[in-house]
Amino acid sequence: MPHHALEIVLTRPLTTDEIRHAARAWPVAANRDATRLMALMNAKIPDHAAHRLRQRLSPHLPIDVITTHYPDASGRVLLNIAFPPAVRTALKAAAHRAGQTPERFVELALCRDLAEHNRREADRLERGLRRLLDDTNPGHLLSAVGHALTGLPKGPTL
Repeated sequence: MPHHALEIVLTRPLTTDEIRHAARAWPVAANRDATRLMALMNAKIPDHAAHRLRQRLSPHLPIDVITTHYPDASGRVLLNIAFPPAVRTALKAAAHRAGQTPERFVELALCRDLAEHNRREADRLERGLRRLLDDTNPGHLLSAVGHALTGLPKGPTL
């Protein structure tokens, strides 16, 4: 049976004792600030792995979301979210009104929100770039960006 790398996003940072306690239920590795954990779970498909991991660790951890760490062949990442009953009921009703499954309804809402976020971020970056170009010559700006991206010392070298 294949193993799936899963990332657990927590609602708050964990203490060292909480990480140790959770690791007794299932082996996990924490990031530096203990807000995310990694785990391997064996299952035929990723959503079964995420479901099993949630069942195993939910009694021990404040889990917000479980995701597959690596995208699938289509470049997609699985999200496993445990909504409270009231939210689940509202999602089902909204999905029914839209003629969709709750999963598809949430997927489309996330895609719309991410597209909007990306558009706003691109607009913000373009406005900032235009402000920079008002005060400097494009060649100098391009050189500074190159230096910043490559980690070279700032400023001209003679």
